[in-house]
Formats: sequence, structure tokens, C-alpha cells
Amino acid sequence: MQTALLFLVVPLGTLAMLATAGAIYQAIGTWRDRRRFPPPGRLVRVNARRMHINVTGEGTPTVVFESGMGASCLSWTLVQSQVAQFTRALSYDRAGHGWSDPAREPRTAQQIAQELHVLLDAACIQEPFVLVGHSFGGYVNRAFAHLYRNEVVGMVLVDSVHPAEWENPTPARLRMIEVGLRYAWIAAWLARLGFVRFCLARLARGSPRLGRAAVSVFGVDTEAAAQRIAGEIRKLPAPILPIVCSLWSQPKNFKSLGQHVSALPVSAAQAAAVSSLGDLPLVVLSGDHHAAPYTDWQRDLGQLSSCGQHVVASDSGHWIHLDHPELVTGAIREVVSTARSRRCPSSNLTGTTC
Repeated sequence: MQTALLFLVVPLGTLAMLATAGAIYQAIGTWRDRRRFPPPGRLVRVNARRMHINVTGEGTPTVVFESGMGASCLSWTLVQSQVAQFTRALSYDRAGHGWSDPAREPRTAQQIAQELHVLLDAACIQEPFVLVGHSFGGYVNRAFAHLYRNEVVGMVLVDSVHPAEWENPTPARLRMIEVGLRYAWIAAWLARLGFVRFCLARLARGSPRLGRAAVSVFGVDTEAAAQRIAGEIRKLPAPILPIVCSLWSQPKNFKSLGQHVSALPVSAAQAAAVSSLGDLPLVVLSGDHHAAPYTDWQRDLGQLSSCGQHVVASDSGHWIHLDHPELVTGAIREVVSTARSRRCPSSNLTGTTC
């Protein structure tokens, strides 16, 4: 009996020690990150929480960047600096991501749009706005335009998700949501115990084996997705990469990601409710990686407005603003110019016009 207890206590004790050591490692790393990587913008109090907003440039209309799911304001680094040369450019972190505090409210597109509007008001950022949204950010843009139509004078959708993809999810899509929620919960706990931070630190030092081995436990598809995202992030300027790693070492990012995933069908339905943008100046940018029915869906997004234009970015994946930041900047410039002169966008953007 004593031998059996010994075999039980020793492993449990070892696990407890490792967990404690990991939690201490995480706490120290988080403290260091706060000193090394202060927010590039400022923190504004919104609904009893702090939200990070980064405003550069001057002029009107204000271009408001909405990131894809799980991304922070840093994903717009290559584009925002260029847009700030001809008008005011604003990126921010949704609640739970980047430097913003987490939120308890469901992460639906409409809820996020309302929080963004409160943030803009609290930061004294006045209309009019040109909305630029990547991926899931397209849902938020459409919800914002629906709620505050008189404040929006233009929109650019960067490889945006179409509502048809998630509004009425198939059994396979529902399983993807379920698996995504499970992985987000596990990853949040691993982040609390410092394991995510340790893997990212090893990756930054050129030793990716441990991180790949850890991700591979969740399956081949998850490993492939993680490698794709890592490949996209590496397109950012080198000084940005350690900051991205520090942000993804925080448990709140995975918790918030899970909240976004669980609300996907609701967000898609809210975006689908905006069936027309009238004559709002609109440019839809799509990567050339799409296959049916995604190609038709991207073309459909361009028809949301009578002043809509669909441009396919050659040799580009999902993150067009990292593959071809100059194309995204050009589209924004065109919409800003259109909003200022109130005419439909011309078709002088490089790429394949549909």
C-alpha cells in the first residue's frame, strides 16, 4: 500500500512543482514584457476596462483598422504608417487582445462594433470614418455601418469572411467551432503555466522543434494552421516579432479567441443582416488563393454597394496587408479620395478587377 501511494504521490508532486515553476516563470515574463513592450498608442477607459488605441497622421476622414480574429493592431504596421501620410489612421486592440483588457460580454460583431464606437467617442475621434477590416474584421465593419451608417463614408474589406461561411454552419463547421473552443481553453491554461511562453521563446531563438511537437499533439490540421500563421507573422518587421510573441504568451488572448469562435454564427448573421451598403464607396480585396465557393463569395461582397469594386491580389494569401501592403494602401487612398470628392471609386488599382 505504501509503495502504491509512493508511486502516486511522487508524480503528482513533480507535476505540482512543474506547474508552480511554470506559473512563476509566466509571472516574471509578463512583468518583464510590460516594461519592455509598452503600448505604441494609449490606453482609454471604456466600460470599466482599458482599451488600446493607436492614432497616427492627420486629416479627414479617419481610417479605422479592424484586425482579423486573434490579431492585434500590430498586424496593420506595414499599412498604417503609409496611410498616416495622407490622412488620420487609427488601429486598436479589441477587448482581450493586444494591450486591451478582456471582456465578459459575448464577442459578437455587433457587440464589438458598439464597443469600438464608445472607444472612438471616449478618445475624442470624430466622424467621418473609412472602415478597413481584415477577415473577421469584415463582420465588424458591416455591423458598425449598420449601427452608425451616417458616420461611415467608405469601406475596404481585406479578404473578408463572407456570412455564408458561418451563418448556418454545417456539421463539419460546428465541429470546427467545438474543436477551436477546446484548443483555446487548453492553450489558455498552458499559457498560465508558462508553457506557451517557453515554446515561443525557443522558437525566437531558432529552436522550433519543441513548439512544433507541442502543436502537433492537437492534430495535423492544427499544426498546419499554426505554421501558416507563423509564416504570416514573420512578414512583419523584425522588431515587431518579439512583441507579438509576448502578446500571445498571455492567457487572455486565447480566452478571447475562444469567445470570438463561439460567437461566429451570431456574428455572421449580424453581418448578413446588412444586405446592402447603398452607394457607399467600397473596395473588396481578395487573395488569389480562393477556390469555389469562396471566389463567388468574395465577388458577392463587392456587390454590397453600387459603388463597389472587387480586386483580386495576385500572388497573395489571406493576409494581403502583409503580402501586398502597397495594394491595401492604394485601395484605402482611393476610398478616402472618393469620400472626399463623393464619387464612385475608379478602377485604377493594380490587380485583377472583377
